[in-house]
Amino acid sequence: MADTITFRPDEDAVRALAVLTRDGTPVSTAVRSALIEAARQRAAASLRAEAEALAADEQDRAEAVQVLRDMETLRAW
Repeated sequence: MADTITFRPDEDAVRALAVLTRDGTPVSTAVRSALIEAARQRAAASLRAEAEALAADEQDRAEAVQVLRDMETLRAW
């Protein structure tokens, strides 16, 4: 069984809930969906930041190039 969570929405949250529930969506469903979407966005942003950091890492890029060269020699013709 899921835990019950309560919170005190500020004015921005009340407006956001109004938008998310305007079509009749229950508040709990809207909050649950918003939390899941926020977590997905944060995970995507984290992956994007990691990819950007790796792309900017000269040493890592040089190593990747070397690995590709090494793999090319193993390629079956």
